[in-house]
Order: sequence, then C-alpha cells, then structure tokens
Amino acid sequence: MNRTRLLTVAPLFLALMGVAHVANAAQPCAALAKFTLPEHRVVIRAAKEMTEPAHCRIDGVIDERTGRDGKPYGIGFALALPANWNGRFLFQGGGGLNGSVQPPLGAMYAGETSALARGFAVASTDSGHQGTGFDASFFRDQQASLNFLYQAVAEVTVVAKAMIRAHYGKAQQHAYFVGCSTGGREAMMMSQRFPNYFDGIVAAAPAARTSFSNLGLRYATTALNAIAPRDAEGKLQTRAAFSDADRKRLIDGLLEACDGLDGNKDGLIFAPQKCKFDPGTLALTAAQVTAIRAVMQGPRASNGRQVYPGYYYDTGIATTQGLPGILAGPIIPEGPPAGLTFDVDAAAAEAMDARAMVGDSSAWTNLSTFRQHGGKLVFVHGVSDPWFSALETVRYYELLGRDNPEASLTDWSRLFLVPGMGHCGGGARTVDQFDMLGAIVEWVEAGRAPNRVIATGKSLPGESRPLCPYPAHAHFDGEGDSRDAASYECSE
Repeated sequence: MNRTRLLTVAPLFLALMGVAHVANAAQPCAALAKFTLPEHRVVIRAAKEMTEPAHCRIDGVIDERTGRDGKPYGIGFALALPANWNGRFLFQGGGGLNGSVQPPLGAMYAGETSALARGFAVASTDSGHQGTGFDASFFRDQQASLNFLYQAVAEVTVVAKAMIRAHYGKAQQHAYFVGCSTGGREAMMMSQRFPNYFDGIVAAAPAARTSFSNLGLRYATTALNAIAPRDAEGKLQTRAAFSDADRKRLIDGLLEACDGLDGNKDGLIFAPQKCKFDPGTLALTAAQVTAIRAVMQGPRASNGRQVYPGYYYDTGIATTQGLPGILAGPIIPEGPPAGLTFDVDAAAAEAMDARAMVGDSSAWTNLSTFRQHGGKLVFVHGVSDPWFSALETVRYYELLGRDNPEASLTDWSRLFLVPGMGHCGGGARTVDQFDMLGAIVEWVEAGRAPNRVIATGKSLPGESRPLCPYPAHAHFDGEGDSRDAASYECSE
C-alpha cells in the first residue's frame, strides 16, 4: 500500500510561486503597438497599461485573411505582461468551440490567486475565428479548422514568447499550459505535436474524441428516452425518466454501497474504481434499472467492442442542477437530438470523420520528446463529468504508461480524479477548488512531484481533502478530524 502523508509547505515552494524575480520592462507597453515578427503578419490592435494587477494588456490578430464564403478570419489573441513578472509564461486554454478572446488571467485551477496576479505573463486566443456558443460554421474553411484543432495555439505561443522577449529584454524561464475541456484537448495537442513548447501542462477534462463523446451522449439519451414520459404534444421528456424520489433512491443506494470505501462516509466517493454498485438492488422498475446499466456501461458495437467508455458511479450522475448528470437528461452540444433507437455501429462509422481525426488527441501516446526535455503532464477530471467520461482520460493515461516504457509514468505524468465534480468544476457536493498550477510549477522547477493536492469546495465550507494521483485515492486513517485533509492518506 502506497501511503503519502501531508507535507508541510516548504519555503522553496513559496519562493517558486511568489516572485522569482521582478523584471523591469525593457521597453514601455505602448512600444509594443509597433511589434512585428517576420514569420507572421501580426497586427496589434491595442497596447494599454492596466491596473489590478499592474500589467500591459496587448490585443492583436495574427495572419488576417479572407476565407471561404468571403468570411474574414484571423487568430485573435490577448497577452498580459505583468509589471512584477516572475519569469514565467502561461497559456490559458479555451473552451467550447472558442470564437472569442477571453481575458488573459490564468485563473483556472490556480487556487485563490490567478497566474497573472502571481506574476505570470498570460496569453489567450479565439483559436482563429469569431463565433458564439457552438457555432461550427467555421469548419467550412480549411485553415480555420486547422487553427481551431491545433495550429492557433502554437502560433500564438510563438508570437507571445517573442513579445515577452521584446518587452522584458529576456525570454521566459519556463512555459506552462492550463486548460479544461477544449482547453484540455489543446493541452494534450501541445504535448503531442509541439513537445518543446511547454515545460508543464495541465489537461483537465480534455475534449478528446468529441465525435465519440457526443455519440456516448446520444446513446445515453436514447436509453433514457426509452423510459421517459411524453408531454401533451408527444415530445419525450428525457429528464423525467427518473423522478426526484428515484434519483434520491439511486444516490442514497450508491452512497451506501461505495461511500465508505475511502474510510469516511462523507458524501464523497474517493475510490470510484473500487465501487461495485448494482442498481438492481434498488426499488426501481426493471426498465429503469436496464436504462441505468446501459448508460453507465457505455455504447458497444454489435461485436462487443467498447465504442466509448461508460461512466463511473458517482454522486453527480443524476444531478439536475447546472449541466445535468449523465442520468438526468444530458445536454448534447452538437448535432441532432437523440430519438428512440440508436445504431452504435453506424454512429461509430460516422464518428470517424476527417475533422475528428485531424484534431483528435486520444490516440497519439508517443510523448518521448516531451518527456525527454523534462516536460511534466498533469491530467484532472471530474468523476461526475457528463460530457467527457473520466474513464476516457483514465484509458489514455494508462496507454501513456504502456507506450512510454523507458521511464515510470509517474515520473513525468499524473492523473487526479475529483469526486462529485462535473465538467471542469461544479457539483452539489465536491472539492473543485485547488491549486494545480502551483503543483506543476513545483514539479517542473523543484522536481517535487505532486503526491497530493489539497482541495476545498464551496459545498463543503471549512473542509478540505487531498486529491491523490491515480490509482491512489484519499483514505481517512480513522484518526483526527475527518473534515481536514491532514487526516487522510493516499492509498491504493
């Protein structure tokens, strides 16, 4: 049994996450308005001094052009250059289908203090097109598609690093990437296609195999439609497949079976891989039990092949708040709605389209160059995520270990599963607040691997738990305060 006790935060860690050095700008912010780079057509739209924290905010566009159907395209980006630069660069991953430039703050999985406030230079991008929500019209344009799938992040990285050199008179000492969902897929693509661009990468709930995850959502919805009532107009009410009482019965039964596996019945299942829950033991109809089993098992082809992973049994699978759980009428972000029948074989063949293959991050596991230059890769996934199964990230992580046998996987990559957490965050009861940015900086720069990361959550005021690297899980040792992470060890 592998056990890791809570370590006292070392002064070295505080130095790493504080201001490594204060850099005076080699040139004023306004001078960057005239920035050029021979390899790219860079147009700076604005270069402004900002406050709280003090930084130079750059907004620009790379390689503007007119694309298919006469639509204008270009890779929009923003770059924040802090006055108290600590010598580090962070790329902030995107989300959904991107389409807009988000404020470059680097707040995701950074605990209570954003990367920018810590002194990181931070970049963000729209990935090469303008749009809202899940507007996929840009895929008609070849270059816009390629930019979204992987090229835009790489190009903005090159430009941002050049601007850092121009502004501070020196290059960054270390480069990091943190992203979730689409940003998690982007993070994986950087480790796979541009292995020397980043020293540390955090890929959370990566949108890997999106055509297949959407297939999984349709499969689940079809199973729920089979037991769903219809409204007065004959429309299926998928989210009514289970009543409130049914959902409570389901989660209560799940907690009774699996909550204590981590040594503490606290409404959090820290050992989902050990959970052997049978919904057939509950007072549900046979049809409901059949639907639950089908959804949680995931879609399989007629020959028995698992087309997309199923889901862990976790406390958020039946939630109706926010993004509905996988058993509560999941939202399908792209494509047509699900009906009453589903041909897994045909859907799997359709999912193998060109767009999916070009931007897929789930199959490439040769990260030898990334590993050899000292790169560290951390995965994070909410166990209750309905959009992308945590089991898909577990599958990829285990393949990494198989396909990179020269070194122990845990020497350069780790996976953290977050109980109760939905897609990228949130959950009725979860610990979704943690500083994974600090953890990977300490790993890259001090060689101290994250054996545990302390997590809290708004749903658990005054409490904390350790997130443990897979396959270990937090286990209450029976001594001390069960509300305090110090009372837990990481064990397998």
